Amino acid sequence: MTEPRLDFVQCLDAGGLHRIAYWEWGERGNPRVVVCVHGLTRQGRDFDTLARALATDCRVICPDVAGRGRSDWLIEPMAYGIPTYVSDMVALIARLGVRQVDWVGTSMGGLIGLSLAALRDGDGKSLVGRLLLNDVGPTLRAEAIERIGSYVGVPKRYASVDEAADYLWSISQGFGPHSREQWLALTRPQLREIEDEQGKSFVSHYDTRIALPFKAATPQLTALGEAALWQRYDSLSCPTLVVRGADSDLLSRETATAMTERGPRARLVELPGVGHAPTLVADDQVALVREFLGLP
Repeated sequence: MTEPRLDFVQCLDAGGLHRIAYWEWGERGNPRVVVCVHGLTRQGRDFDTLARALATDCRVICPDVAGRGRSDWLIEPMAYGIPTYVSDMVALIARLGVRQVDWVGTSMGGLIGLSLAALRDGDGKSLVGRLLLNDVGPTLRAEAIERIGSYVGVPKRYASVDEAADYLWSISQGFGPHSREQWLALTRPQLREIEDEQGKSFVSHYDTRIALPFKAATPQLTALGEAALWQRYDSLSCPTLVVRGADSDLLSRETATAMTERGPRARLVELPGVGHAPTLVADDQVALVREFLGLP
């Protein structure tokens, strides 16, 4: 496949109903399903390169989390958070008609997967068979949260895709080396074209109100959330891989090491020359995911 199929699933939230978009690669009948979930301000097309590499062996599902990409915006902005996203993913997996999936989650997408993997059905089985946490863990560095908070939700207009690519690159140095072609491929799905009295321009393809709960977090709430995430992590038993950008300002080496010593005792791989977060576009990163999933 060179392009994915786009589909939607209806989900429930405190304000009513919303639709989640998801991009599907590979054969629909393939029982081996890999779900790839993006970071805070991104969307499902971030995984195009990885999905193409997996689609010959797996059915690959790349959702746009609520408020991003083709998915609906929530009526109540304070509902943008992990509980809503986990509920949405339960509905999505039910739509897929499988009992278990493998999970590749970057940053926020990893926290969604961690929380989902901690849930059990009546037989004690998790929805997640294998869990890849891409540069994220239960403890997040405050300096990275502050850095991300400086740009998330700030409305910007771009005269062209190239202008947008230049700006997004300026705030995404941690993604590591990319060719211009690779970066433009990652940029185009991030944009929505609009036309108004100012003419045609491009804006980021997400609801800027996702910043409200992000910026409303207090130190007390952050500490409670961290404790809850560690509790969930410690309950996991599925094979788990932690991929850390060696220069990451979000996932410390101390936290990543702790994740190898408790809970599922994850395997840790650090990627040199990359910070937060690896895009899983480079050949060696794609090969690492395939190896973890047990693919030839």
